[in-house]
Amino acid sequence: MSIDTTNLTPSEIVKALDKYIVGQKNAKRSVAVALRNRWRRQQVEGDLRDEISPKNIIMIGPTGVGKTEIARRLAKLARAPFVKVEASKFTEVGYVGRDVDSIVRDLMEVSIKLVKEEEAARLKPQAKEAAEERLLDLLLPAKATSFSDRPPGGKIPTATASPAVPESSTREKLRGLLREGKLDDREVEVEIKEDGRGFMQIFGGSGVEEMGLGGLKDMLGNMGGGKTKHRKMKIPDALEVLSGQEVERLVDNDAVQREAIIRAEQGGIVFLDEVDKIAVSSDKRGGAEVSREGVQRDLLPIVEGSTVTTKYGPVKTDHVLFVAAGAFHVAKPSDLIPELQGRFPIRVELEALTDKDFVRILTEPRNALVTQYQALLATEDITVEFDSEAIETLASLAAQVNAGTQNIGARRLHTIMERLLDELLFSAPDIGAQTVKITTDYVKERLADLVEDEELSRFIL
Repeated sequence: MSIDTTNLTPSEIVKALDKYIVGQKNAKRSVAVALRNRWRRQQVEGDLRDEISPKNIIMIGPTGVGKTEIARRLAKLARAPFVKVEASKFTEVGYVGRDVDSIVRDLMEVSIKLVKEEEAARLKPQAKEAAEERLLDLLLPAKATSFSDRPPGGKIPTATASPAVPESSTREKLRGLLREGKLDDREVEVEIKEDGRGFMQIFGGSGVEEMGLGGLKDMLGNMGGGKTKHRKMKIPDALEVLSGQEVERLVDNDAVQREAIIRAEQGGIVFLDEVDKIAVSSDKRGGAEVSREGVQRDLLPIVEGSTVTTKYGPVKTDHVLFVAAGAFHVAKPSDLIPELQGRFPIRVELEALTDKDFVRILTEPRNALVTQYQALLATEDITVEFDSEAIETLASLAAQVNAGTQNIGARRLHTIMERLLDELLFSAPDIGAQTVKITTDYVKERLADLVEDEELSRFIL
């Protein structure tokens, strides 16, 4: 296995981001250059490669304008491990749960999962073939031929010694029936290994790891002790289970860990959200503000480059790309400690979204909200058609609510759309196949009263 670096040009990266994110040209350009620089660094030869550090980015802008989505889509483009953490989770005075090193441990878990999925996809044909052979063994058990299986007198049964129908011929006929789906209604008994995961769920997803007891987590996870149980299931389900078992058998876990560490170190992306919540104004020192500054100093070694111990081995953060983001309504980027500021040389301001942006967000991206709801209701044989004027009215109402209450950017569109289609989503299974047209009058009828009643909109929208 080798590190999967991308060679997309900055303009190609921006075009790919445009498919999902409306506007924010400057932010897209910055992350595109940062990603391309990773590829460029991989082409540099000699010791200089290790000296080239990533140019971390800080995004400044209100909530709901696309900061998180830009970072997440960038990670998908690069096929790189990605984690998002809220910096404010580390600020609470007396909080004894997560420490900043858990960011790197989480990144490694994502990297392990990413590499395993890629290996599973690569090995799937081989695993399916092996699973098919095991399934045929269950359907056509081998005849007894050992001395212990012989009946009294020591003679091998005639059927075994010279079968009327060659076993290979029967097996191939069964294989043909299996592949044609003619055995799908049959049941077989499959052996399944118990791994003790149910017991581990008591501890929660990452609590044990973050207490510094990763070894205990592994030990408890294997409390099944290799025990197995037998379960009857139909042929398609059995084939899927056996394929999964074969994939696990074929995957080289040591190689996966080595590759995952390389991916995390050389391609990992960490998105630090709400970084403005740990900024401290110069006129506010003491109390909880001391804790916030302390979190900045804890983050500094990881952002600068250090080695963090994980259960998979030591992980260096020297070349991990950090993307910080915050609204900075109260604090300013200059309120961060100078050392941390210096580790985020690229600063990008994201623009607030307008009515026109909302119209584009509703209709243009591949995952546009209008497209999503049309697809959901199509499963009930209901065709939903939106008039262009209705979409403009929706966008205008969303902007109006944002202006009158808390501005949550494009996230307001989710609440608006859910409220608009609430009745239709509820009654869809009962009203049968039909076409529903969403017009301006329909939008106003459903939403106008709520938007006009500012107090009510604070709770509902």
